[in-house]
Amino acid sequence: MSKRFHYSVRMRAAKSSVHVSGAEGIYEKDDIIGVVKEYTERALYHDRGRADEIRLAIEELKEKPRKITSLPLRTLNTKNPEAVKKAAFRVLSSIGITERAIEEAFNSLNMGLTMRGAMLMDIEGVRLEPDLLRGVRVTRMGITGNADAVLSKQLAKLGLSNDTVKEALVLASKVHKYPMVLAELCISDDPNYTTGYIASRSYGYIRLPHIKKRGVPYGGRAFFITGGEVKELIKYLQITPVLIDKIRPCEGTLTLKEILERKPHRKPGSR
Repeated sequence: MSKRFHYSVRMRAAKSSVHVSGAEGIYEKDDIIGVVKEYTERALYHDRGRADEIRLAIEELKEKPRKITSLPLRTLNTKNPEAVKKAAFRVLSSIGITERAIEEAFNSLNMGLTMRGAMLMDIEGVRLEPDLLRGVRVTRMGITGNADAVLSKQLAKLGLSNDTVKEALVLASKVHKYPMVLAELCISDDPNYTTGYIASRSYGYIRLPHIKKRGVPYGGRAFFITGGEVKELIKYLQITPVLIDKIRPCEGTLTLKEILERKPHRKPGSR
């Protein structure tokens, strides 16, 4: 049997130096031409405007991608930003993150400074990434064809089968396989996309509708971390290739009480 070569394909697009669109995945050689066309069309026909700068990076992976399972997905029945923030405090504090850290994360993500990567924050709210203006970008992640088909089928039943949800779930699933990461808070920088999320090993991937008002053009990610070497975490997030090959259940809308009653589905750090 011939060896399978995997490639990381990454796209970043901008209009007048303002970020418009981004996408990435891990693919086999025969898929690259089609993926490049798909990514390019996404940048040229995005609802935020036609990109005037598109950067594509195609890199053969020297390391065999690690196979992982996705986080389970569910949606919280939030109606406005105030309800989202209150629910986020309840969920994140139950994992052991302080109110100070949660407040700091929300303030940083809502201040209008969109970073290229995620913030790394300890449970007390102290920023730990080397470059506080750029953050840490998560790269080299993807999903197998079979797993993508299963995920698409589950999401379609919920009316959620779109690239935004899929790609965020893939990213969050990679992030939360690393034991140092306790939770993530994400707000999209797309002014027309108002659903954020919280992710953790304890509760899975929780979609948060109406996390911001429509028209707000900024957002970002905050990873709450504890223990271990930050350099090793960053190396994993940026370098280690990961492919999702199994999908956990995707559920519909739940109340905050129903989510908080869920017990952690796996021990921290397990596959």
